[in-house]
Amino acid sequence: MKAVARYGTAGVLVLSGVAALAAAPPGSTDAPAGTHAAGPYTGAAEAAGTLAAAARAAAAGITFGACPKSESLPASVRCGSVRVPLDYARPGGRQISLTVSRAKATGKPADRQGALVYNPGGPGASGMFFPMAASVPVWKPLAAAYDLVGYAPRGVGRSAPLSCEDPAQYAKPATTAPIYPSEAFKQKKIAQAKSYAQGCARRTGPALRQYNSLNNARDLDVLRAALGERKLTFMGASYGTYFGALYATLFPSHVRRMVFDSAVDPDPAKIWYRDNLDQSLAFERRWTDFRTWVARHDKTYHLGSDASDVLAAYETARARLADKPEGGVGPAQLQGAFLQAGYYDDVWPATALALSRYLRGDPKPLVKLAAPDPAAAKADENGTAVYTAVECNDADWPADWRVWDADNTALARRAPFETWDNAWMNLPCAYWPAPRQKPLDVRSSDGALPATLILAAERDAATPYPGALELQRRLRGSVLITEKGAGTHGIGGGPNTCVNKYLDDYLLTGRTPVRRAACAPHPLPDPVSLEKRTLPRPRPVL
Repeated sequence: MKAVARYGTAGVLVLSGVAALAAAPPGSTDAPAGTHAAGPYTGAAEAAGTLAAAARAAAAGITFGACPKSESLPASVRCGSVRVPLDYARPGGRQISLTVSRAKATGKPADRQGALVYNPGGPGASGMFFPMAASVPVWKPLAAAYDLVGYAPRGVGRSAPLSCEDPAQYAKPATTAPIYPSEAFKQKKIAQAKSYAQGCARRTGPALRQYNSLNNARDLDVLRAALGERKLTFMGASYGTYFGALYATLFPSHVRRMVFDSAVDPDPAKIWYRDNLDQSLAFERRWTDFRTWVARHDKTYHLGSDASDVLAAYETARARLADKPEGGVGPAQLQGAFLQAGYYDDVWPATALALSRYLRGDPKPLVKLAAPDPAAAKADENGTAVYTAVECNDADWPADWRVWDADNTALARRAPFETWDNAWMNLPCAYWPAPRQKPLDVRSSDGALPATLILAAERDAATPYPGALELQRRLRGSVLITEKGAGTHGIGGGPNTCVNKYLDDYLLTGRTPVRRAACAPHPLPDPVSLEKRTLPRPRPVL
């Protein structure tokens, strides 16, 4: 359950009174009629619980001070926490603390527009790093106008952390990753999925059901109140767009400005089983994009002049590593490293270089690129636990293995690169012990929301482009900015100056195009010479 696709971006992006703060404007914490998720712990009780929790948070505020060393944040970033109910239907019951980070606006006090809250996705990713974006040139106009605020959602990092298995067990390498698994291998993975789901339930108990996207949206409103913000300015990437859309549905009059960067398809019929099948198919196309780029630079990498040649080179490496792993790298680790190329084209040169060197007898770059990091095992296990809990809790999943087998067997014929690894990652949801929810029907009526901004790359694999179209259809008045012909996941604050202009204009002035606009793709990276000696590690993806 390691090297697999998830909904998230990672790294710094290149990237009135108390009552009014808690409930502003009044009456807006009720979801539209008929849209509440099913179950005993969602609906009107949760709306009232959110209102009560936001009132407490507005009164308490957040005391910011030096960040713990474990966060690895500079002194310019300050940290604090906000308390939220574990169960919003019981707002006076058990409380949990969410860690929060902030860099105050660098501009003139008169020009400050409030707090810009950011979530990088996941589920399972922390946004505590986000205030460091203040030092990145492309983010400086926004950092001058806004306090940059990050936080770790419930379950993540120090925010009431979830765990489903011993990190030492999690860190044990799964060296095999068959593209077309045997029946025996499938049965092995079924047993592992059952055991993992049981571990989540055993380690967390009845609280497990409270780690879900609806509660992430409610937590966001409590954070808004704690920050002293009458209305929320929010930017969510990847999975962050999904619970951002839930927030916009539940609390439309609490929205000031909202950016959805690389949108999850919010159609309730697709959350999350069908969304993951769509993702696996899209990764196949992006995998082809990468191989085509490598072939175009055959004089540098010597892996072949056609995408099929590069595929053959990759399969040769898989076979060799299956026979003789190198430095903890087997086929599963190879696939995990190369999956990063489906998310970010800036890792293409290092990834191609590592494969080329390995096939020529030098495994060191590949080991540096793909070997598991023991020091990251605890954080990685935590991220996987949160991912699993949230997605399994959010919606019904097929409980019949035969459905999974038929769907993924058929899909793997068209999209072998990621299909089965993605299936194994999500298979615990077939055996999930906690009660399920019915996904909220994301939508807004005319005039209920201010203009919101959707950013999407046309060839994004992690959140395929049709999801952006679906989100725009559901949120009236939203505006879609498309990076044509590009596939990087998470494009706001990245290398495309056209996209960034639309982002800055919206967040700084509220201006948007009428409905849609397009940007030309950012340039693809230059190849790295085989004579160069340094390799960056690809960013972890959650």
